[in-house]
Amino acid sequence: MVVKLIVYVGVSLVVICTPGPDTALTVRNAFAGGRRSGVWTAAGVAIGQLVWTVAASLGIAGVIRASEPVFVTMKLLGAGYLVYLGIQSLLAARRAGTEPGATGPAPRTGAVRSLRQGLLNDLANPKMAAFFVSLLPQFAPASGHALPTMLGLGAIFSTLTFAWLALYSLAVDKLRRVFSRARVRRAIDAVAGTVLIGFGVRLAVSN
Repeated sequence: MVVKLIVYVGVSLVVICTPGPDTALTVRNAFAGGRRSGVWTAAGVAIGQLVWTVAASLGIAGVIRASEPVFVTMKLLGAGYLVYLGIQSLLAARRAGTEPGATGPAPRTGAVRSLRQGLLNDLANPKMAAFFVSLLPQFAPASGHALPTMLGLGAIFSTLTFAWLALYSLAVDKLRRVFSRARVRRAIDAVAGTVLIGFGVRLAVSN
C-alpha cells in the first residue's frame, strides 16, 4: 500500500505540475489581483477537485463519462466558460491600454469572485470526471475499503493541487510587484486571455 501511495503521489505531481486551464486562470488572477486572489482561485480549484472525487467515488462521474450527450454538453459549457474568462482578460488588457497614467498593481480581485472562478473552471471541465474515474480506482483496493480510499486519494490530489497553485500565486505576486507598469500588465492580460481562449477551443474540439 505504501508503494502504491508513493506511485500515486508521483503520478499526481506530474499531472498537477503540467500547466492547464486551472494553472492559466490562477496565474491570470494572481497577476491581476495579487497573491490573495491567486490563492482563493487555487482554493476554488481544489474544492472542485474534491467534488469530482466524491462524484467519482460514488459512480456519478462514471455516468457523466459514459453518457455522450451529458459529456458533450458539459464540455461545451466548460469551453464556453474558458472563452468567456479569456475575453474578460483581453478586455482588461484593452482597458489598461486606454487608461492614461495607469501604473502600479491592478486593483484587487474579490476573494469570493476568485473562489467562484476557480471552482467553476474545474467543475466545468468534464475531462476531470474522466481523469478521476480512470486514476482513483487503479490505486484503491478491490475490497470494501475502496470508497474511503478513493476519497482519501482524491483529498491528497486536491491538497497537492492547492499547494502547487498557491506557490504559483506567490511567485506571480512577486513578479507583479516588479512588473507593475501598465504596458507589462496589458501584455500579460492579453497573453492570459489568449491562452484561456486557446484552452477553451481545445476543450471544445477534443474527443
